Amino acid sequence: MAFSLFKKAVGGRSPPPAAPKGIRIYAIGDIHGRDDLLEDISAAIERDLESAPATVITVLLGDYVDRGPHSSKVVGRLAESRFPTPIRALRGNHEQMLLRFLDRPSELDSWRRYGGLETLHSYGVDVTLPMRGEAYEETRDALLAALPEAHRQFLSGTETSASYGEYFFCHAGVRPGVPLERQSAEDLMWSREAFLDFDRSFGKIVVHGHTPVESPDFRANRINIDTGAFATSVLTCLVLEGAERRLLTADMRRR
Repeated sequence: MAFSLFKKAVGGRSPPPAAPKGIRIYAIGDIHGRDDLLEDISAAIERDLESAPATVITVLLGDYVDRGPHSSKVVGRLAESRFPTPIRALRGNHEQMLLRFLDRPSELDSWRRYGGLETLHSYGVDVTLPMRGEAYEETRDALLAALPEAHRQFLSGTETSASYGEYFFCHAGVRPGVPLERQSAEDLMWSREAFLDFDRSFGKIVVHGHTPVESPDFRANRINIDTGAFATSVLTCLVLEGAERRLLTADMRRR
C-alpha cells in the first residue's frame, strides 16, 4: 500500500478548484474484477477516515466487471455495501455491455471481446461455447439464473455522472462544447480521443477513468485515475477535500 500527497498550486488570479465545504470525496478508478485491490483501497479509506469531516462519500467511476478474475466479488461487495463510506456508483461501458447482454444475447458477440467471458466465469457460467461464438442465448439464461437479484439491482442502479462543487465525475469523459448537464450517457461511458485531446475548460474539473494511464494524470481541465488495475495490479483512489488533492494507492506489485 502506497500513499502520495498532491496539492493544487494556487495561482495569483483565481482560487484553485474545490470540493464543497465540509465534505471529503474519495474517487476510485476502474476496478475490473480486482476485488483484492478494492479490499486494500477499502482498508486504506477506513484508516484515512480518522481525520475526516462528518460528511464523506466515495464515488466509484465504473468498470467493476470484466478482464480481472473476480467481477462477481466486486459487485457483491458494492451491492451489499461492504464499504467504509456511503458510495455513489457510476456506470462504465463494461456494466453497460453486461446489462445490454441481459436484454439481447447477441450483445455477447461484442462483450466477449472486452472481457465479458471473465465475468461470466466469475458467476460460474460455462464459457466453453461462447468462447467459440456459440450458444449466446443459453449463456444469457445461465447468467440470469446465477446473477443474484441484489447484483442486478446494483448494476441497474448505477448512475452516469455525479457532481460535487467544482468537480464532475463520470466514467470515460464528456463531449467538448456540450454543457455538463446535457451530456449523453453514451459520451459519459465511451468518450476518448475528442475528450482527451481537448485542453480548454469543461466548466468543471472532470474526474474520469476508462483510458488506462501509467500514473494518475492531472490536467488543468481533467484528472484521469484509471491506472489499469486488472493488468498493472495498481488501483488508484483520489481524495478531494476543499482545495486539497491527494492519492491512496493499492499496489500489489509491492508484495
